[in-house]
Amino acid sequence: MGPNSKEQTLLEKIRSLPPEKAAEVEDFIDFLRERLSDRQLAQAATRLSEDTFAKVWDNEDDADYDQL
Repeated sequence: MGPNSKEQTLLEKIRSLPPEKAAEVEDFIDFLRERLSDRQLAQAATRLSEDTFAKVWDNEDDADYDQL
């Protein structure tokens, strides 16, 4: 089952739903996309802050914590 076939199957299932249920599917898809976007934003913020935190945490006073 290729990607096109999977897409066709999903479309057929959505088309077979009553309009109110299709609207729920659309809302759920929007939710999933937003959650993915939020996760990507959080990961980007984490990557951007790594250098800053490394400068703060990479010191002799905190070296004991590196062993935990």
